[in-house]
Amino acid sequence: MKKITLVLVALISISAATAQIRVGKAILPYEENFADTDLKLNGAGMREMLWIDLYAGGLYLQNKSKDPKAILDADETMAIKLNIVSGFVTQKKMIKAVRDGFNKATFGNTKALDERINKFIRFFSEPIVKNDIFDIVYVKDKGVKAFKNGKELGVIEGRDFKYALFKIWLGDEPASEGIKKGMLGLQ
Repeated sequence: MKKITLVLVALISISAATAQIRVGKAILPYEENFADTDLKLNGAGMREMLWIDLYAGGLYLQNKSKDPKAILDADETMAIKLNIVSGFVTQKKMIKAVRDGFNKATFGNTKALDERINKFIRFFSEPIVKNDIFDIVYVKDKGVKAFKNGKELGVIEGRDFKYALFKIWLGDEPASEGIKKGMLGLQ
């Protein structure tokens, strides 16, 4: 009986271990389900600064793609997971990075998005600490839902908002080339 139990525990451990991937010190699941839609990890990478790992980012799609333009243009449920792995990522720094990211993504033309950007930034009103996990989920026909550690923070409508937001990581001038390549499965 003990041998059967050990074999079962080993099999469960193996299947659980294969259901996720390690990116630096972060662990990301291979599959997620948002808005009753099964999403698969397209790829993952690490955002670094001066050789310090800041956060792991994973892109979740219904069908894998290496084409950032097709992903940005797609009107289908998809998600980006950010797993904070460093105490250097603070609320203040995240807000600045998001603002800078939107400016780069829109070439400084944020006027049409300003109200929604400000609403999105309010999602970072609480302190950010190591091991926090943010899920940024575009839900077709609804908009972007944001979650922190599994708790829904709110929804921001508009496919144009999703486009600009996801462009922060997948655009021509991403937050990090390494994380972009990782999310696209090119690393």
